[in-house]
Amino acid sequence: MNASVKSLGIDRLPLEERLALVEEIWDSIAADSGAVPLTEAQRAELEKRIAEDDAHPHDVTPWEQVKASTLARLGK
Repeated sequence: MNASVKSLGIDRLPLEERLALVEEIWDSIAADSGAVPLTEAQRAELEKRIAEDDAHPHDVTPWEQVKASTLARLGK
C-alpha cells in the first residue's frame, strides 16, 4: 500500500499539526540530503553563484530590509 495523505489520516489533522508534520518530514529529508546527489547542472549553478558571491561579497541586502520590503508588498 502506498502511503497517502488520506490513507494516513493526515487530511483530518488540524492545520497546525499538518504544518508541524511537513516541517518534521522536511527536516528528515534535509538530514539525508547526502543521499540525493546533485546533477552536473545543479553543481555548476552552485559553483557559479559561489563565485559571484566571492567576487562581490558586499553586494548583499540585509535580512531586515528584505523582510520589511516583503511585508510592505503584502500590506502587513
